[in-house]
Amino acid sequence: MTPVTVFAGKTLALFGLGGSGLATARALVAGGAKVACWDDNQASRDKAAAEGLSVVDLASADWVGFAAFVLSPGVPLTHPAPHWTVEKARAANVPVIGDIELFFLERAKIAPAAPVVCITGTNGKSTTTALIAHVLEAAGRDVQMGGNIGTAVLALEPPALDRIHVVECSTFQIDLAPSIKPTVGIQMNLTPDHLDRHGTFEAYGAIKERLVAASDIAVIGVDDEPSKQMARRRAASGKPLVKISGEQPLDEGVFAGVTANAGQLDTRIVEVKDGKPRVVANLAGIGSLRGSHNAQNAAAAFAACAALGLTAEQIAAGFKSYPGLKHRMEELGRIGRVVFINDSKATNADSTEKALTSFREIFWILGGKAKEGGIESLRRYFPNIARAYLIGAASDTFAATFDDDGRVTYERSGMLDVAVAAATKAALAQQGTGEIAVLLSPACASYDQFPNFEVRGDAFRALVKALPGFEAVER
Repeated sequence: MTPVTVFAGKTLALFGLGGSGLATARALVAGGAKVACWDDNQASRDKAAAEGLSVVDLASADWVGFAAFVLSPGVPLTHPAPHWTVEKARAANVPVIGDIELFFLERAKIAPAAPVVCITGTNGKSTTTALIAHVLEAAGRDVQMGGNIGTAVLALEPPALDRIHVVECSTFQIDLAPSIKPTVGIQMNLTPDHLDRHGTFEAYGAIKERLVAASDIAVIGVDDEPSKQMARRRAASGKPLVKISGEQPLDEGVFAGVTANAGQLDTRIVEVKDGKPRVVANLAGIGSLRGSHNAQNAAAAFAACAALGLTAEQIAAGFKSYPGLKHRMEELGRIGRVVFINDSKATNADSTEKALTSFREIFWILGGKAKEGGIESLRRYFPNIARAYLIGAASDTFAATFDDDGRVTYERSGMLDVAVAAATKAALAQQGTGEIAVLLSPACASYDQFPNFEVRGDAFRALVKALPGFEAVER
């Protein structure tokens, strides 16, 4: 835990008693503050009270006495309308902040030079966060990883000069952190997302840019135009900038170069300094980093770790031992040349696109609760699909897309267990010598059949592990 001492002796209001909210309340109390906690959910209030936290109905509280208001990032700050607690805080002139802000305020007090890497972007930030933390740990560094991934930031050990914090940040968290100032700030990419919470794409992008604008060293992806503009503005400021790309060569920065080698694609990470390029890592054969999207993730991780003093050799070694994230292009194992990939975290077409570019012969399990647009944007990758297996509520919609296109044969499996059995049987019967993928990449939310993508992915893993002849990948 990181006790938050900057508010010692003061009283704060806190709304949202989920995992990060409880961790924040504990950290504030440990640091000597008084916290008036509230949540609209009775079970959450009861859990907080059972821990000895002070549960106070903020609807009838006197807000004038609060030094600050700590809001859960899952609660609307501005759109579609400010939460009622936000309006009460503003009416009483109480600053509205989040747990990331508390972390940076405490860091400024106890260890202002402590290294912190913050990662944001629309896609790839979780993998990049986990990859950076793994590479640093493999090189013997004391690393704390959390934020929007895994552990709440204030549940981590406190900032220290010999400890590196690697923190994934959502726009919701950045919006509540005016003092955010990472040692290395990473902006991966930018595509429309969460517009219901930010109003416009421009507003969404401006929040992301706050993170890199405040960083000592900014690492910015330049594979999309909005992020490229961020990089231009950062360069104009004269502050340190490392551009990264997963798609194109750069005159300065870190990029991924893809070459054919004996029928396989080798993805090499190239660093360019003072106009001089050198290959610093090769992702060939690293199953947890396959695909063009992971090329950008690896480029970002290299830039960040190099900025923190690691050698190219240390970073490349860390890449080779990276196990990957659960449910995100997770290689479970094989039966012969058939590899089983758990990509349950792909809950929309944009995420599934990354998986479909990673293999050339795919037995694709998809479906669930469809997002707007369905799988229309994935038509260009249909030639990679050997056969599709439809599950869940989206079956009719996706079948209509396949019928209209005419290039994909499919089965209406309905349930995941039926799809796994059918896809495995067909994949094992496929002729040839190359790698074949049985891929769960649903392009859908899970909640028609599963409570969340994690449960869906775990169900897939259990089904695959029970297959005759299955050999799990070693981690």
